[in-house]
Amino acid sequence: MSTAKQGEKGVSLQEQRDAISHFADRNGLKVIEWYEERETAAKRGRPKFTEMLKRLKKGDANGVVIHKIDRSARNLRDWADLGEMIDSGIDVYFANESLDLHSRGGRLSADIQAVIAADYIRNLKEEVRKGFYGRIKQGLYPLPAPIGYLDRGKGQPKVPDPTKAPLIRQTFELYSSRRYSLVELVDAAFALGLRNKHGRKITRSALSDILNNPFYIGLIRLRRTGETFTGIHEPIVKPRLFKRVQEILRGKTVVKLTRPEFQFRRLLKCGHCKYSLVGERHKGHTYYRCYVSTCPGKCVREEKVVEAIDRSFTPLTLDDAEKTYWRQRLQAMRLDATKHVVDQQQSVKLSLAAISDRLNRLTDAYLDSGIDRSTFESRKGILLLEKKQLEEREHELQGNAEQTVETLTRIFELANTAQLSYQLANPVRKRELVEEITSNRFVTAKNVVVELRNPFNLIANRHIEHCSGP
Repeated sequence: MSTAKQGEKGVSLQEQRDAISHFADRNGLKVIEWYEERETAAKRGRPKFTEMLKRLKKGDANGVVIHKIDRSARNLRDWADLGEMIDSGIDVYFANESLDLHSRGGRLSADIQAVIAADYIRNLKEEVRKGFYGRIKQGLYPLPAPIGYLDRGKGQPKVPDPTKAPLIRQTFELYSSRRYSLVELVDAAFALGLRNKHGRKITRSALSDILNNPFYIGLIRLRRTGETFTGIHEPIVKPRLFKRVQEILRGKTVVKLTRPEFQFRRLLKCGHCKYSLVGERHKGHTYYRCYVSTCPGKCVREEKVVEAIDRSFTPLTLDDAEKTYWRQRLQAMRLDATKHVVDQQQSVKLSLAAISDRLNRLTDAYLDSGIDRSTFESRKGILLLEKKQLEEREHELQGNAEQTVETLTRIFELANTAQLSYQLANPVRKRELVEEITSNRFVTAKNVVVELRNPFNLIANRHIEHCSGP
C-alpha cells in the first residue's frame, strides 16, 4: 500500500514489494496476488484494499502480507476490518514488524501502532489544512487554476490565460444578453473556441459552475464550506457583469431565448390597452396587431412604424451652428469635470470604508456567536461582491476626470447621427438604437407615436424650449 505521490514515483512501491517478497521467502509463503493501493490510507473506502478484504473473506487466500502497519492502519476503521479477519482465523503479516497477532501482547502492540499511525495522519491533515487556509488568507488559491487561468507554481497567484480568458469574458457577456439558455450557451461557447482541458465541449453543468464562480471577479469561494475570501489574482470579469449573470441564473431577470423575431417585437404597445402588439406576416408584409377585442385600432404595417421612428429621429440632427456651440460648451464643461469626479471618488471611498466597517461588525457578531456560520458566510459574500463593485467604480474614476463630459459628448454624437445610423444599421443594431433613444412607442388607430428618452427629448425640443423662454 502506498500514497498516490509515491505510486507515481514508483520507488516506494517497488521497495515495499521487495520487502514483502523477502518476508514471504523467509517464511515459506506463496504470493498469489499483488495489490498496490494508490489512494491515501487516510480515506475510508480504498478500492484495492476493499477488493482484497472481500477475496480474503471468500477464502481465495489464507492470509495477507502488508508492508507496515501504517500502510494499512492510517484510519482505524480499516484496522478494525483487519482485526475481524485476524479473529476469524485469517493470517495477517507485516513485513517490517515481527508481531504475533494471535497473542494478546502482539495484538496490543499492533493496536498501539495503529492508533499512533491514525493520530499521525490526523495531525498531518490538520497541518495541511492550516497551510491551505494560510494560502487562502494571503489571497492565493492553492488548487488547480479554473478554466481561463494558468498556474504559475506554489506561492504564486493564478494568471489569466491569454487564450481562454477573453473567451470566458465573452461567454459571460453572451449569457448576460439574455438571448441564451444554458443549453444554447454550451454551443455558443464552443463556437467561440472555448474548450475544457481535454479539448472538448464544456458541459452544461461545468458551464454553470463557471458562471457561478466568483473567482473570475477576484474572489475565492470554497465550495465545500461556502467561505469567501479576497484573492490577489487579476479578475477577468467585471463585478457588474458577474452580478447581472447571477440575477439571470437565479431567475431575477428573464432569459430572452433566441428565436426568429419581428423587427419591432415587444417594442410597440397599443395606445388603448397598453398591451404589446403581436407581429404577423400576410402577403409579404409585416403587421403588428392588438388582440384585445375591445380595442378599436387592430393593426399597423411595419413600414408605417419605420416612418414614425425616422420622423422622431429627424429633429435630433444638429446644424453647423449648433455643433459649434456644443463643442465650445463641452470644452468649458471639461474645466469643471475634475471637481465632479473628485466628489464621486470621495463618495466611493466613504462607501468602501462603510463596507469595511460592516465586515468587521459582521465578523465580531460571528465570533460572539450572534449569528451562525451559514448566515455569516452568506452576508460576507454579498459584502465582498459590493466591495468589488465599488473598487471597480473607483478604478474607473481614476484618471478619468472627463467622464461626465465624454458621456455628454457621446449622447450628442449619437443624437446627431441617430437618423442616418438607423437607416444604415442592420436589424439588431436598429432595435438597439430604438431601445436606447426612445422610451415609448404607441399605436392608436393606425397612428404611431414615438416618445424619445431623456435627454434625447430635450435635444429634439431645443427650438421649442428656446422660443418659449422669457
